[in-house]
Amino acid sequence: MNQMNRMRLYCCLVALATVFLQSCGLLGKRNKNDDRGELVGVPGREGWRQEIPFGMVPIPAGTFHMGQADEDVPHSLISMNKQITIGGFYMDDTEITNNEYRQFVNGMLKDSASVLGEDYIMKELYPDTTVWVKDFAHHYGDPMMEYYYMHPAFDDYPVVGIDWFAARYFCEWRTKYLNAYRAKEGKFPMPNFRLPSEAEWEYAARGGRDMAKYPWGNPYISNAYGCLLANFKPGRGNYYNDSFMYTGPVASFFSNDYGLYDMAGNVAEWCEDAYHPAAMTITWDLNPKYTDDAEPRKIVRGGSWKDVAYYLETGTRTFEFQDTSKAYVGFRCAMTYLGRSSGAEF
Repeated sequence: MNQMNRMRLYCCLVALATVFLQSCGLLGKRNKNDDRGELVGVPGREGWRQEIPFGMVPIPAGTFHMGQADEDVPHSLISMNKQITIGGFYMDDTEITNNEYRQFVNGMLKDSASVLGEDYIMKELYPDTTVWVKDFAHHYGDPMMEYYYMHPAFDDYPVVGIDWFAARYFCEWRTKYLNAYRAKEGKFPMPNFRLPSEAEWEYAARGGRDMAKYPWGNPYISNAYGCLLANFKPGRGNYYNDSFMYTGPVASFFSNDYGLYDMAGNVAEWCEDAYHPAAMTITWDLNPKYTDDAEPRKIVRGGSWKDVAYYLETGTRTFEFQDTSKAYVGFRCAMTYLGRSSGAEF
């Protein structure tokens, strides 16, 4: 081996040794708190990987066409198509049930009665069970009024009789309840639970199927065997063909491709947005949300056990007044995902 080759070999060995020592932390090792005047960030910060809250499923970021997926039956022109991008988030796989809401009410009575007052909690946050009588003229709703919320037979049924304010208060309580536990465990707090935006709700309802008419994808309300695919009113005076006269237990029908149940039928669901007939044209096309504190009408989506199929469509927009509660409106929670927006995190 000549002199030149020996020199090249020596240089390569030195370089390899240096890389090895650096990779093993044996060269250039120093105290992490000694930044030597360099911008290295605050030491001791632990990493972050967001956990999926119990009962929720991940909804990956993506782009879809928001708006009507079929004929605009009432010719309302309030759901024109628009391409929208949505960031990743988590969403409850079912509507909030009577028993889950009972945990909230009991927790409020235990921890906040001295601050808010028991009368306030029972009046403002307790489900209005009289909706089963008030919402329908000449209707024998007495058994539902007496038993629906309190009896264990209905524990797994969606809570109703909740106005928009109570639904939002539930989200606030759920956030504090989870993060109080995480603080005891020495963990960073999770993002807030909240109502989904109208755009998030529709994006999640479609389950990754752009322009899908219903959450299950196809344009029909029954499968090949004639079985209805949601709890709704399939005909005039016909409430029972889907097996439930009123609401049904959550997750009684198949989920959509995101793992979400009852995104059509059972109970309609509150969204965070205020209602505006031209919301599609005035909101941004990235994570849109229409906010107007002076607007008492709030978005309700998904249709319910008492609605015809049109209201089950993913693109149908409706509203209720924020301070009213109904026997056919409930809710579910969402949570923003903190991290990459590529969808790879799921």
